[in-house]
Amino acid sequence: MPINGLVVMTPTSIASTGTGNSSSIGANGKVTFSSCVTLSLNGVFTSSYDNYMVVMRSVASNNAQTGNIRLRASGSDNSTLSSYTRQYIATNGTSVTGDRASSSDAFIYNSDDTQRSGLILYLFGPYLVQPTAGRTTTVSGFDNAYLLDAAFTHNQSTSYDGFSLYPATGSFSGLVTVYGFNQ
Repeated sequence: MPINGLVVMTPTSIASTGTGNSSSIGANGKVTFSSCVTLSLNGVFTSSYDNYMVVMRSVASNNAQTGNIRLRASGSDNSTLSSYTRQYIATNGTSVTGDRASSSDAFIYNSDDTQRSGLILYLFGPYLVQPTAGRTTTVSGFDNAYLLDAAFTHNQSTSYDGFSLYPATGSFSGLVTVYGFNQ
């Protein structure tokens, strides 16, 4: 076990939905997925680490697709929207927009059907019995070089061992890996 640095967290199981979808866990902990409406990773947060980094590349099934996250415990999503608050800043060309919402899905990425997007998501304390926070940076070819900086909080003091990713519409395909911060 490394003294410090990132440690790959191999999910204990995964689940996915969507017509013709597929998902699998590779020998190195990476999860590949195709045509998924929902992708769920279980058993990636443990008592060994407090903070995590999720790295994902994906391509969407349709243009201007937004994506969301829900925290999971024992194979079930916490889908109580009043538990999540999100805020984001998006840049597109010379335009900058922002938004904040409570009682909403935790919006964490934007993609389109022709360009891959890349995402780095930091999760702070998801396994700890305390409210969880997340911060993400996404880049994509959506309307040229699109940049999204988003954050979310989850107000329940619950221990979570996984998460689900899902687009607001359509499906998505790609690869995702979870790392624990060894401190």
